[in-house]
Amino acid sequence: MLLDRTHQTIRANFKRAKVLVIEDNEDHWVLIKRAMQQCLPEVTPVWVATADEALALLNEYSIQEWEIPKLILLDLYLPNRADGWELLQQIKILPSPCNQIPVIMLSSSNASKDISESYQHGSSSYLVKPIAFEDWLTYFQELRAYWWETSTLPPIQFSV
Repeated sequence: MLLDRTHQTIRANFKRAKVLVIEDNEDHWVLIKRAMQQCLPEVTPVWVATADEALALLNEYSIQEWEIPKLILLDLYLPNRADGWELLQQIKILPSPCNQIPVIMLSSSNASKDISESYQHGSSSYLVKPIAFEDWLTYFQELRAYWWETSTLPPIQFSV
């Protein structure tokens, strides 16, 4: 019975799955995309480089339910941390269902202040960016195991 429920969760999570990646460093985007293609081939990564692009895309998604990403990966330093915090707060005040998308904060910073503030601002998780590609693969294997195979992501429900 538990195995059947697990398979149902995985199927629901992967159904038309997209991940919005908000990353201003194109080199990091290339690493993220390659790692996602290897570890999450069922998922379509969508990349934007600025907060304005991210908000425009999320606003567009809010009226196109089939486009809404299951997860957001947000670079904290976009290009500075104030921009990352501001974007996270703007995502959290978007209309439902966009404000319910789990946001995983990514950063090269391992400063405890950045980590605690990330959770205070409403991120679902905080990951320190790895350097080597093999470490990116490990991150995305773990991300797959937790966010796609273990947790149940919120269903898309629009408010009318």
